[in-house]
Amino acid sequence: MKGKLNKSYLNQLVKNVITKKYIYGAVFYVSSDDNSIDLISASGNMKEDSQYYIASINKFFVSAIILKLYTENKLDLQDKISKYLPQEVVRGLHLHKGKEFSNDLSIAHLMSHTSGLPCYLTDKQANGKTAMKELEAGIDQPWPIHKVIQEVKRMKTHFPPGKEGRAKYIDTNHLILGLIIENITGEPVNIVLKNLFQELNLTKTYVCEDANDKNFVPIRYKSETRHIPLFLTSTQNDIISTAKDQMTFLKAFFSGYFFPKERLNELEKWNDIFFPFKYGIGIQKFYMPRILSPFHPVPDMVGHCGSTGSAAFYVPDMDLYITGSINQQARPNIAFQTMIKIINKLS
Repeated sequence: MKGKLNKSYLNQLVKNVITKKYIYGAVFYVSSDDNSIDLISASGNMKEDSQYYIASINKFFVSAIILKLYTENKLDLQDKISKYLPQEVVRGLHLHKGKEFSNDLSIAHLMSHTSGLPCYLTDKQANGKTAMKELEAGIDQPWPIHKVIQEVKRMKTHFPPGKEGRAKYIDTNHLILGLIIENITGEPVNIVLKNLFQELNLTKTYVCEDANDKNFVPIRYKSETRHIPLFLTSTQNDIISTAKDQMTFLKAFFSGYFFPKERLNELEKWNDIFFPFKYGIGIQKFYMPRILSPFHPVPDMVGHCGSTGSAAFYVPDMDLYITGSINQQARPNIAFQTMIKIINKLS
């Protein structure tokens, strides 16, 4: 890394973030592989050790557990999900154009978002409503896995599992992976996650289980706070964490704690999901074509982000890790703009 990043520059950068519309707080942690860079900064209503909702980064945790089970020879990524789930769950899960594909669904399809299943959150339900729109409007409701399975079976699928060149980011996938984890370990996914947090000494990280929890910075949607305890406590995999704990997890992942470091490139089977993201097996890539940033080429970032502007990414070209959040569902792009400024300072 040619450039220099110091604490005062990072402080100023993170301070500037909260001058943007609807951004009330921000925290960013930047660390290099060799720890020669190790800086954290926060502003607004977030502190360096603030706990925040990590949103879809929970998928990264669930995928990490699946990969660990794979390295322990407890499953194969190509296994059909019907090997681990009862027929009453599998049957009717994936009907596409009148044909049943449920028994073709594999663990890898779920991890890579190539299942073609309906998304219980963002797709229209049979009643014409969309769960995400209701949550964004502040209508809180629980979505336990049995309700998700029931609803998904009534919804429209996108494409047959593993269809060449097709991928769609679907929240349903990782909830079903949670059922597979439960089948293999004999423990509910929230307990398996708790055990993982203990193993990695993530002392400020926990699964949402208490509807009265006030320990984390309230989720923001534009100028409003979003209080959705029924939803957060129903999934068994929604997580509260800190930028520091996220850094510990991120470094563990890319150092081979879950899947051999020398084989991590096997997870890089990239499919387009929505610009500027691609999805591999359990991991997400942020990429910026050179034409869009001709003077400052932006290197690829690999890891995961969440809809609230939460981020946990490794920059392979620079051996750099960045975690943090802007805690704003309406403008998650601000988190990436901030990360790009950090990278530009170092390149």
